[in-house]
Amino acid sequence: MINKTLHHQIYLSYLLITFIALGAIGWYSLSSLHDFLYERTFKDLEARANLVRTQTQDLFQSGQHRRLRQLADELSRAGGMRVTLITKKGKVIADSHRDPLQMDNHATRPEVGQALKGGHGSSQRYSHTLKEDLMYVAVPYRHSGQVTGVVRTALPLTLIHETLEGITYKIALAGLVIALIATPISLFVSRRISRPLLAMKEHAERFAKGDLRSRIHVEGPEDIDNLADALNTMAAQLDDRIRTITAQRNEQEAILASMVEGVIAVDSDEAIISINQSAARFLEVRVEEAQGRSVPEVFRHSQIQQFIREALKSREPVESDLVLDRPDEEHYLQAVGTVLKDAGDTTIGAVIVLNDVTRLRRLENVRRDFVANVSHELRTPITSIKGFVETLLSGALNEPENAERFLQIVAKQADRLNAIINDLLSLSRIEQDSEKEGIVIQKTELRALLETAVQQCNARALGKNIGIEIDCDPALQVALNPPLMEQAVVNLVDNAIKYSGDDTAIRVAAVTAHRQVVVSVKDQGRGIEREHLPRLFERFYRVDKARSRQMGGPDSGLRSSSTSRRRTVAK
Repeated sequence: MINKTLHHQIYLSYLLITFIALGAIGWYSLSSLHDFLYERTFKDLEARANLVRTQTQDLFQSGQHRRLRQLADELSRAGGMRVTLITKKGKVIADSHRDPLQMDNHATRPEVGQALKGGHGSSQRYSHTLKEDLMYVAVPYRHSGQVTGVVRTALPLTLIHETLEGITYKIALAGLVIALIATPISLFVSRRISRPLLAMKEHAERFAKGDLRSRIHVEGPEDIDNLADALNTMAAQLDDRIRTITAQRNEQEAILASMVEGVIAVDSDEAIISINQSAARFLEVRVEEAQGRSVPEVFRHSQIQQFIREALKSREPVESDLVLDRPDEEHYLQAVGTVLKDAGDTTIGAVIVLNDVTRLRRLENVRRDFVANVSHELRTPITSIKGFVETLLSGALNEPENAERFLQIVAKQADRLNAIINDLLSLSRIEQDSEKEGIVIQKTELRALLETAVQQCNARALGKNIGIEIDCDPALQVALNPPLMEQAVVNLVDNAIKYSGDDTAIRVAAVTAHRQVVVSVKDQGRGIEREHLPRLFERFYRVDKARSRQMGGPDSGLRSSSTSRRRTVAK
């Protein structure tokens, strides 16, 4: 595989250019020298042929063939050339190197043919007579304006070939010397150019990996120095922009992560661009798995999918309440969606904001139930009082026995009504004190407090032959509000007595666990079904209203269910 590094490309390019230049110069020089030598040889042979023609003109015209042969030999030895005399018909009458009688007719020779036409002929070919390459030049004999014969001179091309070979060798040797000198120079120049570029390449790789603080320091041509400065400037600007973008992204992610509201951003193709932790928690998905995936693929809730489609289509903000079915209970989300636009006011998606209003809905339900329960509890004694008063006014006052019984019932119902009102006032006062942090907490011996609370319930317990056991360390002291704690224990014990059968037992215990003190009241009664446990501490909530009234009237049930919320767990 060819090495394609810049250094080798520059180095090889310089060498290739050098060799091509040397080859072109050598070829041109040899070609010019070749043409020059051949042209010079032609001119020399032409001059010699003219000289021979001048010296043999009279003898040729007079037909003295013997004398012509002798003269041809003399001229050949004197000029170092071959001399041939040919008649108009192509017959050789004299030749310096061979017997004319044994030679073929020369009328067909190219140079002879040209001379017989009145011009000067020349040719180069291999001579079978002399067994070597020769250059031939022929000039015509003229008499009275007519061509009467031809004088041909010839020289071997061996000298020219030897001269060209010698010069070729010298040119090749000079080219080799030049190449040897050019090689290190090319290497030096290529390294001088490639080293700064290689350094810039390494720094560019650092830039690509995020190391934008490194700077390029190279020494080279001015253009390369300018390129290095441009890369340094680019790196500094990129570093500043990336830092700004990173800071903005971190701020955005921090804001989205800390938001209670869920935020979802989708593009025009319903692919999720961004989702924060709150939205992922609401919709039971994972942030890293949701990014970049389509809405139907991530969210299995049809209401969410439909709402996102409406937000993408609508030009105005859209709102909707979404209900999510969960195994334990329904969850309610308030959704607001609006289109997402870029700097060019082109719609690129939508952003959805989700608020979990489950607690608000639950509180609304509790409020409605509270109003209904309180209204029912208040209506019962009021209706009873009104009924008996109307009965008395209708004539029952004249019946002493019935009047007294009716008045006792009215008094009892009035006490029930008073207990309900007191509970409402107590709840209001406790909540106000809690908001103002006005509840007084003090160190108290817990066992003494439990004994006082149990004593208040002993009369009812003895009536049903129920034993109450207290299990608490006498030395245990807890930071609490004594009146509220005592009332809470009284309510729990009173409920335990009310809903327990005769001849049973109640156990009041206080144990320490994980730096907390837990007070429990355990009875042997019927208990509460599991579906009612989540609403156990709702105000005035009753599991079974009819049974509550049978077990002691609404006042007891009201007090137990409401004031049980005021138990104090101390640390």
